[in-house]
Amino acid sequence: MPNRIHVAFVAGLLATAVFGIAQTNVQVKQVPVNPTSAASGKLMYQNYCIVCHGADGKGDGPAAVALKDQPTDLTMLAKNNGGKFPDDRVYTVLQFGVETPAHGTKDMPIWGPALRSLAKGSSAADMQEHQRIANLTMYLKSLQQM
Repeated sequence: MPNRIHVAFVAGLLATAVFGIAQTNVQVKQVPVNPTSAASGKLMYQNYCIVCHGADGKGDGPAAVALKDQPTDLTMLAKNNGGKFPDDRVYTVLQFGVETPAHGTKDMPIWGPALRSLAKGSSAADMQEHQRIANLTMYLKSLQQM
């Protein structure tokens, strides 16, 4: 009987180790920012955000499993803010990233510089960055559930 217990224990350890190794080998492929229309928040969401936040904004995109923490459910931003969509906070997070220690590592890209790079060489790079972030913020506002 003790041999069966040892075998079961070792088998359990091996299964746990294999599962743990499989989980830690997931990697997110980093790719350059592809140009999209600054006028379409939905199109920018589909190109830049959907991979982590999912098609419906619930934080269940295909790359979510590779992140330390599950991405934010973007459909609950207003509900979690007393029923008011936090426009300024969302805009700031998109432009500068998240500085919250509880967030863990900065898995979410800082979109301000990335979006500004799409207008490289333009005299209106600041204005285009603002337009992109503002339109993406408006699109996220349209996803809210109450």
